[in-house]
Amino acid sequence: MQVNRVIVLVLDSLGIGALPDASKYGDEGSNTLKHIADNVSGFYLPNLHNLGLGNIVNFKGLEALEDPLGYYGKMMEQSPGKDTTTGHWELAGNVLDRPFPVYPEGFPSELIEQFENQIGKKTLGNYPASGTAIIKELGKEHEDTGYPIVYTSADSVFQIAAHEEIIPPQKLYDICEIARELLTGEHGVGRVIARPFVGKFPDYTRTENRRDFSLAPPEGNMLDLIKEQGYDVVGIGKVKDIYANKGLTETYPTKSNADGIDKTTELLNENNQGLIMTNLVDFDMLYGHRNDPEGYYKALFEFDNSLPNILASLNDDDILIITADHGCDPLHPGTDHTREYVPILIYNHKLENPTSIGTRSSFADMGQTITDLLNVGATAHGSSFKDQLNFR
Repeated sequence: MQVNRVIVLVLDSLGIGALPDASKYGDEGSNTLKHIADNVSGFYLPNLHNLGLGNIVNFKGLEALEDPLGYYGKMMEQSPGKDTTTGHWELAGNVLDRPFPVYPEGFPSELIEQFENQIGKKTLGNYPASGTAIIKELGKEHEDTGYPIVYTSADSVFQIAAHEEIIPPQKLYDICEIARELLTGEHGVGRVIARPFVGKFPDYTRTENRRDFSLAPPEGNMLDLIKEQGYDVVGIGKVKDIYANKGLTETYPTKSNADGIDKTTELLNENNQGLIMTNLVDFDMLYGHRNDPEGYYKALFEFDNSLPNILASLNDDDILIITADHGCDPLHPGTDHTREYVPILIYNHKLENPTSIGTRSSFADMGQTITDLLNVGATAHGSSFKDQLNFR
């Protein structure tokens, strides 16, 4: 079958069980999906179930089906790390040989001094923290001094928080651009993140004006290959930020999962060809990191309810892929990402007798398969499972 379009929906952080090396990351026993299912009442995801999710995980509420609608499997991360950038880059065919740097003790003083000199003001913070906690801790001092708040986490991130009335979002973005240019080489963090907030002390609220400034991924991933052949490469949600706008022909920011789903569905009904890739970040940002299994499940249920409309919007020569980029188990100790397998579900109206594609040794298998399906060349990493897909 000639494939016209591939649609990838990344359910950000929907891990399905600890990887064999999870102990290196302190993530033994993590399982984002199962722990959510075990800790909410009435767990039910009928459309994901019908696509074959229960054939991957097979537990109460998601049992295996004899005749799922889609091909199914799980993928393990080959790159070291468990962050958004690493996961997405590998999905597209870039496997890292070393992790992005992290700063459990904060950033080196000489680096902070250089940053302060370039932005023309001092900074506050410079330690690992929850984003909502640190603005309560330092928000008043920030308002009094005008100094931006710098912090990090277990991920490779340099985060800068500022009240929108003290440092307006565009000025904050300019400051982040300075940080991004500074943070290269040995200090090449995966992302610099602008974290604007509003409100009065101590009742601050982070706004939707967050923006990520990522390193550019290496050449030759699936986005580059598809774009080079003249196809559309559409990024919805955080995709533009994650890939530093590289390899994309169109981008659409989103305010929520629902907004991302709506934009995806709208684009499915337009005349485009190539790749549509959507990141649904609410699972991770609003529920995984905040240890909220009930909220996470509600978001999953809402996504599941949207699937019939998405499937109905597909053309016969479209392929839908649903996957994730890492775990973020809301029941695991701490608030960080977790090193887990991710699911992969593949659907097309004309699939014949869908079955398992097995356990893939790298997320890069997805990117390799997409370039194979679109006949645009091969990425440097990953093994295609195109030949395992049968169509009527």
